[in-house]
Amino acid sequence: MPSDPSPTDVAQSVEDAVDALQDGDRAIRPGSARAALRHRVFRRVFVGAFLSNIGSWMQNVVLGALAYDLTGSPSFVGVLLFAQLGPLLLFSLVGGLLADAFDRRRLLVTVSVVQGLLSLALAWVALSDDPSLVALVGIVFLIGIGQAVFGPTYSALLPALVGRDDLAGAISLNSAQMNGSRVVGPIIGAAVFAELGASWVFVMNAVSYLLVIWSLLTVRLPEPTPDTSGLRGVRRVLAGFQVAKTDPIVARCLIVIFAYSLLSLPFIGQMPTLADRNLGIAAKSTQYGVLYACFGVGALLGALSIGTVLAARSLERVVRVGLVAFAAFLAVFSLLRSPGPAYAAILLVGLAYFAVITSLSTVLQQRLDDANRGRVMALWIMGFGGTVPIGNLIAGPLIEATSITAVVFAGALIALALAWYADLTDPSP
Repeated sequence: MPSDPSPTDVAQSVEDAVDALQDGDRAIRPGSARAALRHRVFRRVFVGAFLSNIGSWMQNVVLGALAYDLTGSPSFVGVLLFAQLGPLLLFSLVGGLLADAFDRRRLLVTVSVVQGLLSLALAWVALSDDPSLVALVGIVFLIGIGQAVFGPTYSALLPALVGRDDLAGAISLNSAQMNGSRVVGPIIGAAVFAELGASWVFVMNAVSYLLVIWSLLTVRLPEPTPDTSGLRGVRRVLAGFQVAKTDPIVARCLIVIFAYSLLSLPFIGQMPTLADRNLGIAAKSTQYGVLYACFGVGALLGALSIGTVLAARSLERVVRVGLVAFAAFLAVFSLLRSPGPAYAAILLVGLAYFAVITSLSTVLQQRLDDANRGRVMALWIMGFGGTVPIGNLIAGPLIEATSITAVVFAGALIALALAWYADLTDPSP
């Protein structure tokens, strides 16, 4: 019998399939997703990241289920979520400094190796009939620190793989693979968790890190631009703030992502509450899985739209129009009381949500030079991911004091206000 394919064989097969899509003689629009895929180095890193992120999302969804299964406590689930995402707020600045100070490929490979080993440690702890909750939280916190380094480094690497002209397409595809893995990973993870247990999910995620390591070790990456600012110590760590201070467009992009994630996106973490109280959908049900999958599919389509149907549009305008659309769709979703129309509404919310995120990220990246890119993208990671657990900590008591409808509707109104504020037009002639 033939042996099972290795992880690198799987990655090579996926890359070959993507490569085949590039055949043909049609003109390719600069900045489109197809233009980004012309770059072979980008294709290989993109494929490795996508397959590895599937493993990460398998682990993420099972961590929450395992936490609730062990304790029956929503509070412990919240503690584990903070351990996972809190480091993005606490350590992303350090991650950005490392991204600008060291060889980015070696840094990404090193972090991936450590993350794989931590996933194996998680699998070992979960093997016990009575796993240590302290050990679970501690390992997840260390994994979160690793992500706080990996995120800014990977984001800073993208422009060097495709060049400025095709950056929008690359960011669109990167956002798409993040959301595609968010749809595929939980489906596989839930099935493996039900049949084999949490430990096997964590082992599979550890193996998936081999894919991103393979992709990075088999390509030659451009040398990063050296930092000639002369900054040292704390001032060097905080260089991203200095860039934001001197560039009003960068500052506005960062303020929008911080406010948007903190005040308009708590509905994502509170989706089980909204499903139960407004739609009569139990969190442990197929209906809830379909609802969340619709959101994920919408986010995937929103990310892809920036590198396809919206590739020729002004992304500065897409940000503002997208925020208005997001506000309208989220307001409707908060007022619905039956599952049927809610599936369509949450798909549209997801579409507008990630069209905004992808276009905003592209506008920001196009403003940055390579020497400081990692430290500014660290601020982006802090805003995009690090504020999520804080937003949910704020939303919880507010929901109990008012209602889930009021809190989600308020988030829609804040998004509408941000659409007015998010004027990203370059003021220079």
